[in-house]
Amino acid sequence: MDVAPAESVLTDRLAFEIARLGVVGESSDVGTLHRVTELAARAVPGCAGASGVRWSTPRSADERPEPLASSASHPDLAEEVDRQLARGHGPLYDVVRTRRAVVSEDVLAETRWPESTADLLRRGIRCFTTTPHVKEHVLVTLSLYGVRPRALTSGGRGDQGQHALTSLLVAQGSAAMSNSLQYDEVHRTAVQLQEAVESRAVVDQAKGILMHALGCDADQAFAELRRLSQTRHVKLTALAGRIVGHQGLP
Repeated sequence: MDVAPAESVLTDRLAFEIARLGVVGESSDVGTLHRVTELAARAVPGCAGASGVRWSTPRSADERPEPLASSASHPDLAEEVDRQLARGHGPLYDVVRTRRAVVSEDVLAETRWPESTADLLRRGIRCFTTTPHVKEHVLVTLSLYGVRPRALTSGGRGDQGQHALTSLLVAQGSAAMSNSLQYDEVHRTAVQLQEAVESRAVVDQAKGILMHALGCDADQAFAELRRLSQTRHVKLTALAGRIVGHQGLP
């Protein structure tokens, strides 16, 4: 992986792009993750590339978290993430399981994840950090990669700002996905309520037609609708629609 580490600062433009991550409807999960990884590669000092994964949130201790979406700032990093997800173990899974960040200051000296270490070294990666963030039902991990040992953990005064920026990026990305999830749920509920109101209106119209035609009251008309629906194996709302539309009984 032949790229230079980013040396950006939190400019007005960068702050605007980070803020946009939380806007509902801006993009899909994959699109949001891709924007987060691109911003991390540009803004975090020492970061040559980044990858992000959204995970399912287990409902019990026995349930295994599963990756739902992933993206990376560079194709070779995306390939490395795909290989780790296919294996089902590695630093990503340790972070998701413990909900704690992991740091590898020098991949060449790393012994915890031999297969992932070999993949990273083949791509020129010498250090990485992976940070988790949980917001309601959304779990996201953000991994940063450096091409020099300790490039992401220099121990200098800039480390605090670096960690804060990383936390801000992953938090905003998680918030965007959580907001989108809540928006979709509210939208589905609204659509279902609208459909229910429209269906009720059609049924009421059909009842009125039957009351006039049969000379009966509302309860008797509704009972007749139910009888016809059951004997003719047609949904009540569909039957009411045919009556209101003067299409005749099926």
